[in-house]
Amino acid sequence: MSGTPDLARAASAFADPRRARVLMALADGRALPAGRLAEEAGVAASTVSAHLALLLDLGLVVVVPQGRHRYYRLANGDVEGVLEALARIAPKTPITSLREHTRTEALRTARTCYHHLAGRFGVDLFRRLIDNGCVVGGDGRHHPDDPTDRLSSPGRSDRYRLTDGGASVLADWGVPDAVLGTTTPLRYCVDWTEQAHHLSGPLGTAVAARFFEAGWIERGRVPRSIRVTDQGREALAAFPDTARATRSA
Repeated sequence: MSGTPDLARAASAFADPRRARVLMALADGRALPAGRLAEEAGVAASTVSAHLALLLDLGLVVVVPQGRHRYYRLANGDVEGVLEALARIAPKTPITSLREHTRTEALRTARTCYHHLAGRFGVDLFRRLIDNGCVVGGDGRHHPDDPTDRLSSPGRSDRYRLTDGGASVLADWGVPDAVLGTTTPLRYCVDWTEQAHHLSGPLGTAVAARFFEAGWIERGRVPRSIRVTDQGREALAAFPDTARATRSA
């Protein structure tokens, strides 16, 4: 028979700042070998194995063998949910070095937010979808007086929907038809750095996956950060004209 959940033991994994950085480095859905994970999380290579062993024991990560290598990833979406909830209530650490400033700026410029696009890039993309008639139902801005529009959290309203023209534009980008329904409310997050909305949910995940697949964006050196490639800038530069043409057709 199982007893009550051992909350204190599970919480201890998140309480250690080094293990918290390991978990955050995996929060974009990747599976990483221990050496790369130590580098991205800023954890000493000599200690990362011990941290991973504890996380494995608690069921927070799983290991995926591939040939002679072992890759680690988060065990499930529940772990992502805990990280997201903690990020909403955690105090912000002061920036005390050029390295920390560079890291913070990289995350603010463009990053992944649990499988979808965030930061200035994600917010700007969503705003452009709205401005060009691809998405209707809201303005992309954070409204502090709206109880469903809390900072650093998933949106709670059904305000946004994809238009027929918007579905055509995203289909042209290569986003799968299965997530392009125009009657299903779109999910969004209130971006924690930009304090505005970015696209999330199944459509947000599909858009991010397609941008990576097409080579429009790539992983940055800072964990969770992304970089828009020259190919991506060229493709997205034509987006407003494409959207307007599709909407008016």
